[in-house]
Amino acid sequence: MGEERAAVWADGALVLGPLDVPVKRWFSRPVGPVSQALRRLGARRGLGRDEFDTVGLDRHRWTDDWAASGVA
Repeated sequence: MGEERAAVWADGALVLGPLDVPVKRWFSRPVGPVSQALRRLGARRGLGRDEFDTVGLDRHRWTDDWAASGVA
């Protein structure tokens, strides 16, 4: 569990959000702020995958994963 915040801007105007989920509150990933923002940007869920996974952000979902990858 963690915290998510997201907002989407287009042409200098706020078009979604700001959206947030309080710390330590469980939420369904498909309705989470990041998934909503990615949908607004055009990402679509795949079979058994949320928008986060579909655009490849799942490579760094957990701190240990991106730290081990050597990505700065």
